[in-house]
Amino acid sequence: MPHPDRYRTGSQALMREMNLSVIMHHLREHAPISRAALAEMTGLNKTTVSSLVSELIEHQFVRELGLTSAGTGRPAIPLELNPAAGTIVSAEMGVDFISVICTNFAVEVVWRHKESTSLGMSQRAVLDRTLALVRTGRAACSNTWLGLAVGAPGLVDQASGDLLFAPNMGWKDVPLKTILREAFDAPVFVNNEANMAALGEVYFGAAQGHDEVLYISAGVGLGGGIVRGGQLCNGATGFAGEFGHMTMDPDGEPCNCGNRGCWETQVSQSAVFRAIRRAIGGGRASRLSGMTGGDLDRLTIPMAVEAARAGDALARETFETVGHYLGIGIASLMNALNPDLVVFGGILSLAGDFLLPAAHQELERRALHWNRNAAQVVPARHGSDACVIGGVATIYQAILAQPSNAARVEREHDGFTQDSHNRRLW
Repeated sequence: MPHPDRYRTGSQALMREMNLSVIMHHLREHAPISRAALAEMTGLNKTTVSSLVSELIEHQFVRELGLTSAGTGRPAIPLELNPAAGTIVSAEMGVDFISVICTNFAVEVVWRHKESTSLGMSQRAVLDRTLALVRTGRAACSNTWLGLAVGAPGLVDQASGDLLFAPNMGWKDVPLKTILREAFDAPVFVNNEANMAALGEVYFGAAQGHDEVLYISAGVGLGGGIVRGGQLCNGATGFAGEFGHMTMDPDGEPCNCGNRGCWETQVSQSAVFRAIRRAIGGGRASRLSGMTGGDLDRLTIPMAVEAARAGDALARETFETVGHYLGIGIASLMNALNPDLVVFGGILSLAGDFLLPAAHQELERRALHWNRNAAQVVPARHGSDACVIGGVATIYQAILAQPSNAARVEREHDGFTQDSHNRRLW
C-alpha cells in the first residue's frame, strides 16, 4: 500500500508549480512589480512569494531591477521576466517560403531570416533548408536554447507531431517532430501554422486581452485557429480550424484537398492571382502587366497591393470580390462561434485596406447582429509574421505553465512534448 506521504508530497509539488506559474503570469502582465505587490495580487503570503521568486531567479526566468522607494516605507526591489533567460527559435515552413526568427525571453527578435522556396523543390530540400536556417539562427544567439517551434500549413497530429497532410505542398505523413528532435537537442513543438499564429496574436498581438478569438490566415491557402481563454481549441483529433475547407460553392473551383468550392478557392493568394490572370488573359488592361514584364507567374500580393494603391481598377476589383467572399465566410463563423474578436492575418492581410470594407458589408448583411456587435474584425498585428511569433508564444506559454519543469528540461538538455491529451507539457 502506498505511503500516504507520497500523495501529500505530490500535491505540494503540484501546488508549488501552480503558484510558480501564477507568479510568472503576473510578471508577464504587470512587470516591473515588487514581491509585496505580487503577494497582494496573488493572495499568497509574502514568505511564499519570496520563496517562489527566489526559485525563479535561480532558474534565471526572473531578474531583479534597481531599488525603488515609494514614500517612507522600506525600498522595494522591482522584478521582471529576465530577457536573458534563453533563446526561443521559431520557424514557419510555408508553401512558398521559409521564415525563422530567434527571440530572447522578452520576445525581442534578435535574429531573423525569410526566403522564398519554389514549388519544384523536393520535400527533402525544403526540410534540409529549414534545418540549416534553424542551425544558423541558433548559432547567432549565445543564450541557452529554450525551445524550437515549427508551424506548417496542414494537418498536424498533436500526439506524434507528424504532418499528416499539407494539400498545398503535396506532402503526406511527414514525421516532422521526429526529424526536428533528431536534428536538435532542444524542446520541440510542431503545429498547424494558423493555430500558432492565433496563439501569437493572443499573447503578443491584436488579440491581447480577448477571451474568445477567431483567427483567419489567408496565404496560398486559408486556415484558422480558435483561442478560448488563452488556450487553443484543437478539436477531438487536433484538426480544428480548417476553415479553408468549408464548402462554399459545391460547383466551384477544384481545391488541392480534393474537394471543390472550398472557401480557400475564393479567399487566398491563389484566388487573387487566378482572377487577375483570367482578366488580363481576356484582354483587360492593368498596370500589373507591365509590373510583371508580361509574365504573370511573377505576380505577388505586394505587387497587387501596390497596383491597387496606385488606382489600378483590376487589382481593386479583384480584392473587393475576394473581400466579399471573406466576409461571407466570417459571417458564418461568427454565427457559429460567437467570438469577441476576429483577427485577419497571412500575406493577404497586406491588402486589408481593400478587402475588409467589402468583408464588413457582408457581415452587415449576413451575421446575426448580436454576434456581429460582439466582435470587431481587425488585421493581425504581426501580419505574415504571425506564425513565427506564435511559435514563440507556444514555447513561452509552456514555460509559464510549468517553469520548474522547463528549468529541469533545460538542465537535462532534453525535449518537452505534448501528450495526446495536451495535459502535460513535458
